[in-house]
Amino acid sequence: MDVRIDEATDPLDRSVTRLGQKIRGLRHAQGLTLVQLAEATGLSHSFLSQVERGRARLSMSSLFRVADRLGTTQQLLLTEATAPAAGGTPVVRRTDDASAASAGGGTVRALAPAGDRPFDPMEYTGTSREPGPYWAHDEDEFAYVVEGHVLLDLDGTLESAGPGDSAFYRGGTRHRWASADGEPYRLLVVKQRLPRDGG
Repeated sequence: MDVRIDEATDPLDRSVTRLGQKIRGLRHAQGLTLVQLAEATGLSHSFLSQVERGRARLSMSSLFRVADRLGTTQQLLLTEATAPAAGGTPVVRRTDDASAASAGGGTVRALAPAGDRPFDPMEYTGTSREPGPYWAHDEDEFAYVVEGHVLLDLDGTLESAGPGDSAFYRGGTRHRWASADGEPYRLLVVKQRLPRDGG
């Protein structure tokens, strides 16, 4: 679910602003207008304008559509939004709200700043018992249950997983997850990074 940020109750954090700036920069570099990006992603141009100004946060599914149209991935956009200041620490603080997006009734956040590496670590948290739509991508992925009980759906095969349990699945595997009992869960997900065209 896309979220409009109310400055009175949720002050704009730097990561949301950086994410919006990154999206705007990529859009400009490709000569796209807001209207063209909106048409390509099924989002309104007014909402995308708020995203670019750091006044709204995209859901993970919307971020996926925007990233795909801009020739990148949602993981790269999130990690680039957590880039430390020049000379700053490479540590991403839990309290930093490092560029988070909503996903499947919860949130996802990047756990490492931008950089050239073969994988992207992410943290998923939530309480929803509804798994939402399937995800499928070319990259291999590893998931580790840190807290709570999770119902993993891997290509239609349901597996219950608790703290300390993990799963590895190849690229192309349809996958989704949800809270098994409506209580909070936390997943560490490490996604392989494949070379992009021209990179």
